[in-house]
Amino acid sequence: MFGIKFERLWLAAVLPLAGCATVPLEQTGAISSYESLVQSDGLLTRARIGVNKEKVLAATTVKIIPTSFSAAAAAAGLSDLQRGMVSNALDRSMCIGLSDRFKIVAEPSPADLTVHAVITHVILTDEMAAGASRVVTIGASVAEKLFFPVPVPMPVPRFPIGLGGLSVEVEARDASGHQEAAMIWARGADALMSTPKVSTASDAYDLAKSFAFDFSTLLVTAASPFQTVPALPSMQSIHAALGAPPREAVCERFGRGPGVQGLIGDTIGLPPEWTDQGARANAANDR
Repeated sequence: MFGIKFERLWLAAVLPLAGCATVPLEQTGAISSYESLVQSDGLLTRARIGVNKEKVLAATTVKIIPTSFSAAAAAAGLSDLQRGMVSNALDRSMCIGLSDRFKIVAEPSPADLTVHAVITHVILTDEMAAGASRVVTIGASVAEKLFFPVPVPMPVPRFPIGLGGLSVEVEARDASGHQEAAMIWARGADALMSTPKVSTASDAYDLAKSFAFDFSTLLVTAASPFQTVPALPSMQSIHAALGAPPREAVCERFGRGPGVQGLIGDTIGLPPEWTDQGARANAANDR
């Protein structure tokens, strides 16, 4: 317990010094209502959250409408391929996270809750800065192994320039269309904890998965993911991230996680476009 508290205090002290991208937390009209939302920030994330605890805990089925981009986010500079990759990574991660408690259903089946996320802002990653950071990180790792026989876990910060970011708005509606949970979420990549990869979409891709974890936690627990002790990923979500079949068959429509290929790609800074195979080709026909 002391170790966990020490780590959180260390992160709280160091992260503000490490630098991170500033991403707007705004109401863009992407969800039906903002009236019930209250500020609920995390260490790295700014968010406003609303949840009808009784209704959300009573729900047993969820349907996921594929994530879309606002006009501003679509014009941020990502290619069509990158936008599809980022939105699909968000949907895949959300589907896997929600599977911890809910049965996931697809159209045209009814569901207790229907979830739709809209990516509202994207800040691109500077590929050259990310590539240079990756080279420095790998060099430091090699030096550590050569000169320190006992591992010393000291993260090597990436260059605090050209960091990407993401903002998302999402809501879960009941069968009558009434909002039962909602979140507006903004987070920038930070120089200390984020992994640099040589792609303008790399930070948005990683942050999309972080958002999906936070919103899934909100629906699974009906409580803010930022006001409690951070939850560890479930075993089924870890297995799915490693490329194993998801618990809910419907999640196959979003493809499988990059697995070992993705872990290797992250280690050497490969673009996620090279390691993530994306959604299944026939996903639109899955039921």
